[in-house]
Amino acid sequence: MQATSVSLMDGEPLPREFEDLFQEHYALVYRTAYAVTGRVEDAEDAVQTIFLRLLQRDKPRDFLKYPKSYLYRAAVNVSLQILETRRYRARTEASEELAASVPARASSRAEELHRNLYEAIARLKPKAASILLFRYLHNYSDAEIATLLGTSRGVIAVTLYRSRARLRKLLYASLGEDL
Repeated sequence: MQATSVSLMDGEPLPREFEDLFQEHYALVYRTAYAVTGRVEDAEDAVQTIFLRLLQRDKPRDFLKYPKSYLYRAAVNVSLQILETRRYRARTEASEELAASVPARASSRAEELHRNLYEAIARLKPKAASILLFRYLHNYSDAEIATLLGTSRGVIAVTLYRSRARLRKLLYASLGEDL
């Protein structure tokens, strides 16, 4: 089996530093994007978008100081943008379906719950969503999250508490139930 070489559009090979960065952080970015979007295709799009942007631009100061934290926040933000785009497309498609009088396909209860969860996460502020994902997707402690984000453990604990409450409220509202 022959190894393939990744190159830029003009045929120049990628800098070794970039390839190492990609190999080291791909899994974190992909898992984060998948946790937010719930779809393999969207997670792959998010990873591609993030690394292409890094390749095309000068690296921000935050990136040079804390690359893992920067890439994680980028994964959350890009994934939230993808969800917003998907929600916009769904509204557009739904209105087209109504106009054409095509019945919507029924989805299972689990799919509905997952969709509601993703939509509720997308409605949180990006920082709150990323802290929730660090805690519950990647199983980081409050102290580890604080170190990654350059803040105090207390701020993380309060943000988690408030984010869980907001998420619970959004989920109940989307299901049409009272708290």
